[in-house]
Amino acid sequence: MRIRPRRNRANASVRGMVRETRLSLEQLVYPLFLLEDKQAVQPILSMPGISRFGLEKLMVEVDECMNSGVTNFILFPAVDEKHKDKYATYSLDASNFYLSAIRELKKRFPEAVFISDVAMDPYSSDGHDGLVIDGKIVNDETLPILSAMALAQAEAGFDIIGPSDMMDGRVGEIRDTLDDHGFVNVGIMSYTAKYASAFYGPFREALDSAPKSGDKKTYQMDYANRNEALREADLDEEEGADFLMVKPALCYLDVIRDLSNYSSLPIAAYNVSGEYAMLKAAAERGWIDYNKAMPEMLTSIARSGASVILTYFAKEYAQKFHSKF
Repeated sequence: MRIRPRRNRANASVRGMVRETRLSLEQLVYPLFLLEDKQAVQPILSMPGISRFGLEKLMVEVDECMNSGVTNFILFPAVDEKHKDKYATYSLDASNFYLSAIRELKKRFPEAVFISDVAMDPYSSDGHDGLVIDGKIVNDETLPILSAMALAQAEAGFDIIGPSDMMDGRVGEIRDTLDDHGFVNVGIMSYTAKYASAFYGPFREALDSAPKSGDKKTYQMDYANRNEALREADLDEEEGADFLMVKPALCYLDVIRDLSNYSSLPIAAYNVSGEYAMLKAAAERGWIDYNKAMPEMLTSIARSGASVILTYFAKEYAQKFHSKF
């Protein structure tokens, strides 16, 4: 045989030379959970190795990440029930612990990139991403709340705004608001194809943000749909998004590939809490080789077309695997 593909698999050096997909730390975004108590650390039982941090402890975590080469972060607030109401008004309070924290983080780590979360559910007494009126999640009445939230986050110092709510038209509303107030250089990472997935469970435990009634299927996408993601991508791109995100990642690698082929914008993929928890649980039981499976999982997401990967593995990958892979 003249053609033998195995010649290019002969040893590690040859395999490395012809490797098609390479992970870099610059691609990774590490999700962080913030508590109001500045000294608190609370491990998340369903996400081994991940904790909720008060600001002082979060500073230490970010410093360790920066020293390991992870420089991109997305920040989520775990808001006490006492701060929640129907209109998520606490999200607009300039002195709230989330906005106060980003001001301090940007002072301490000006070279880091911090992405916000724009949605009502962490602050809402109803636990939904949009405003609930007469039992329905209303769209247009939610948009001013989201745009005001985004503006408050930009004013506090977030580099990129992350609308995760899946309301129609929210990217355009946020872009207009930011531009009108002089924040033309603050980016928008839109959750373009956010599916109504069963893989969000540990995340909702971490934020205590599950809906008080009903579910999120009237605004998050049906997991059976693929072409619908292209329609959402068209809208978000037209409205001024700078990144298009697919969430979750592993069950939607085909959608990531579709968007990568379809759009010239960077495609982000969120390797969500349930995906993280599955691998951790299997590894703890000895059912899978964690040291091999974790970089394989992340590489599959990059190979599908994601140029940005939000993942709870980011810090550990940087510390344990990056130099070896």
